[in-house]
Amino acid sequence: MTELINLPLSPSAPAPVVEATGVASYAWLMIVVPLVVSLGLLLAGRVTDRWGHWVAVAASWTSFGIGFAIFLQLLGADYENSRLNLHLFSWIPAGDFNVNFGLLLDPLSLTFVMLVTFVGSLIHVYAVAYMDHDKDRRRFFAYLNLFIAAMLTLVLGNSYAVLFMGWEGVGLASYLLIGFWNFVPDYASAAKKAFVMNRVGDMGLLLAMMTMFAAYGSVDFTEVAKAAPQAGAHAATLVGLFLLVAACGKSAQFPLQAWLGDAMAGPTPVSALIHAATMVTAGVYLVVRSGAIYLEAPIATTAVAIVGAFTLLFGAIIGTAKDDMKKVLAASTMSQIGYMMLGAGLGPIGWAFAIFHLFTHGFFKALMFLGAGSVMHAMDDEINMRHFGALQKVMPITAGTFLVGWLAILGVPPFAGFWSKDKLIEHAFTANHFGNYDAPWAGWVFGIVALVGAGITAFYMSRLFFMTFYGKQRWSEAEFHPHESSPLMTIPMIILAIGATFMGIVLAWNDMFTNWLSPVFGYGEHHEPVLPIIVIQIATLAVVIIGAAVAYKMYHLEEVPVAVPAGNSLVHAARNDLYQDQLNNALFVTPTNAVMRGVVATDKHVVDGTVHGLAKLSTKLGAAVSWTQTGYIRGYAGYILAGVVVALITTLAFQF
Repeated sequence: MTELINLPLSPSAPAPVVEATGVASYAWLMIVVPLVVSLGLLLAGRVTDRWGHWVAVAASWTSFGIGFAIFLQLLGADYENSRLNLHLFSWIPAGDFNVNFGLLLDPLSLTFVMLVTFVGSLIHVYAVAYMDHDKDRRRFFAYLNLFIAAMLTLVLGNSYAVLFMGWEGVGLASYLLIGFWNFVPDYASAAKKAFVMNRVGDMGLLLAMMTMFAAYGSVDFTEVAKAAPQAGAHAATLVGLFLLVAACGKSAQFPLQAWLGDAMAGPTPVSALIHAATMVTAGVYLVVRSGAIYLEAPIATTAVAIVGAFTLLFGAIIGTAKDDMKKVLAASTMSQIGYMMLGAGLGPIGWAFAIFHLFTHGFFKALMFLGAGSVMHAMDDEINMRHFGALQKVMPITAGTFLVGWLAILGVPPFAGFWSKDKLIEHAFTANHFGNYDAPWAGWVFGIVALVGAGITAFYMSRLFFMTFYGKQRWSEAEFHPHESSPLMTIPMIILAIGATFMGIVLAWNDMFTNWLSPVFGYGEHHEPVLPIIVIQIATLAVVIIGAAVAYKMYHLEEVPVAVPAGNSLVHAARNDLYQDQLNNALFVTPTNAVMRGVVATDKHVVDGTVHGLAKLSTKLGAAVSWTQTGYIRGYAGYILAGVVVALITTLAFQF
């Protein structure tokens, strides 16, 4: 049976790409406005300290306004005019390799535009108050605007080359934002770690583009999609695996996930922007945007699903043992993106569900990061949940909005996560076909992994919620004076909470969101799940209730020790991020250091030794013949005479 994503009209392929008209012709302003403001704030310096942050806020909202106008244009367009290309200029004319700098305006890119600009603008407003006492607030907002411009370039680019420009831009901006307080050595190290690990992923994207040009003759999205079916499975598999490496680096998926927890060193608005709604979702966007390639590469598609399934469990296990509030949310982000990557490996229907969850997750995870920042703001930057407890009494708005985020990520109806994450879990149980080969094991494996992940998520997110806002007060009123945050911080949280409450049911109504994406994804082949849907839904609800109930008993009904308990070996491993840093050191850092020491030793003892040896030999030979240099002419005349005699004798000897 074939289930078409878009109902009731069901085209069999993505819509054609046509030239942009109307308000879409001004889409470039979404990128240029925040970019110009960012550069202006950086170049103007201290002159703009008093008002520069408000200019940055206005720039972000301007990008949202332009994006929303284009969204309305696409929303009112027919199927044939729902994908627009905006050519700006010829960028790289180099023989057979010709890249035009342009923007692709379609439902997929506009979904990201709405997420990045709306959530990003709310975070800008929040950051005005959060960074109020920082003397470099103007520079912080310049970096935020730079990030917005780079992220919009990434999702709007009409080719992999333009995407790569934005890809590197968000890498630079994230480095600057994570290490914003670089006077703290650990924070500077965290920024460098994120930068280096993302460069590993970037190499994957570069290799993918090189392979594309060799196999498809282009790096333009439209041209690659046309050429992929004719180029064969081998080329598609190679490109797909390279793209997966790139996605793992940017979206913190195994084995390139180790940077995300340390990246919490940046100011909390950075975590809400980069690590919830924008940069970490770029890998999912890359895979889904490359759907035409993955349709021809079942091996690469399976690899995407396996990486996602493994990472969703990996991140969830880490989240169960962390006491740092932000690191729990970081582990949760890693896990939730694992769900999206799993969906991205399950074909067109999975792509739609992955983007659906990505969109809702951007709201409720940004909400919880901002809630964490509000708690830190009220508790003198304390981040250890063992020092919290009963904060809902003094921070009712923060606690109430965080409650919404908690219910949304648990998947409690009618909150947003129920409509997006649960769809991914259900679809995971149908994963018994990858391209042209059957995998009867996959539906069971991926489905059970997704189900177990939901139970663990319910446990550790409930643990965070109860340890922070309920239970016994574990902070001293003499040391801390917690209070509710200012309206500049609470209003963005309230708006995000409203979205996390109602967005899911609105977008799921009559398949509204999947219909919206249908011009990009076309249709997908539907397979029956290995279990009845009703059984999957009951099982999902059951594991969520069990996970939350266990956390309620351990961290609400029972007293939470302030001191960290010893724990078993699994708890110790989770506290240490399942030894991901130690593994990376053993596999990559230590061998690389050993090789470099060998290279240095070879250079010192072999190369330099040879040069120095020749110099010493020359010196000794010079010293050996120096006695002949007397300075007397008669002596030199005698040497000449002796030489002539030797030459004559030698010549005569050869003649006879």
